[in-house]
Amino acid sequence: MKDQTDIQALMQDIGARAKRAAGTLAFASSEAKAAALNAAADAVWARRGEIIEANGRDLDYGREKGLTPAMMDRLALDEGRIGSIVEGLRAVAGFPDPVGQVMAEWDRPSGLHIKRVRTPLGVIGVIYESRPNVTADAGALALKAGNAVILRGGSESFHSSGAIHACLVDGLKAAGLPEDAIQLVPTRDRAAVTALLHMVEYVDVIVPRGGKGLVGLVQREARVPVFAHLEGIVHVYIDKAADPEKTRAVVMNAKTRRPGICGAAECLLIHRDAAALGQSVIDDLMAAGVTVHAGPGLRG
Repeated sequence: MKDQTDIQALMQDIGARAKRAAGTLAFASSEAKAAALNAAADAVWARRGEIIEANGRDLDYGREKGLTPAMMDRLALDEGRIGSIVEGLRAVAGFPDPVGQVMAEWDRPSGLHIKRVRTPLGVIGVIYESRPNVTADAGALALKAGNAVILRGGSESFHSSGAIHACLVDGLKAAGLPEDAIQLVPTRDRAAVTALLHMVEYVDVIVPRGGKGLVGLVQREARVPVFAHLEGIVHVYIDKAADPEKTRAVVMNAKTRRPGICGAAECLLIHRDAAALGQSVIDDLMAAGVTVHAGPGLRG
């Protein structure tokens, strides 16, 4: 463990560099941001062997810590999952640039013409748990919106996140954008989390991504404003006009593709006129090993 003074100095330096980068990134062109993300995607795929090797060290660490099978699944990377990271980076690169979009405009009786325009927040701190792909997701979305970001991944994904972060930095350099626009906290020491939560002079908002324990901790200890969720909200609704084949495929994918992740479906809402279709979906889920707590009129 590092000396607390060293951690504070480390985090202050990261914060100051992020603040400077945010000033540049806010005015970066759409073309430069897209180029950075596409170059990062190229780097992730080219360096996938390094990423898988780093992930192997994290998996060994996870086994030593006695992580649950669900947590180990969240942590694991292979070529397929790395391919999904690459696709995600390219998808964000192709999104419309939100910076400068006019959300609303109106005239006042005084003659003033007012516009509500989307602008970057500044510096975002993202604290997350064992899923290393969040390193790419959070870095890409922050960059697209013109924000600098400080990433603090879970101790379990330390090496994997570091390898992915190196690819994001490659992308920034290739596009001529500040390397400090996407920074990863380079220590497992939990004192770094506390320091990040208190950095009101550098960080504009904290986004926790993880379980109830993590989110609650951030909400209790942060001095920086927090964008947070606390309970699961992943619902799927089956309307009476829903296409049966598509419905069954969507619900099965939403629940069973990776049931251990926070985005897996938790609640299925069924229109009363779609009860027969709903029962078919429930039967599919149960056949796949899903436990269903069904409401009145349905077999679960």
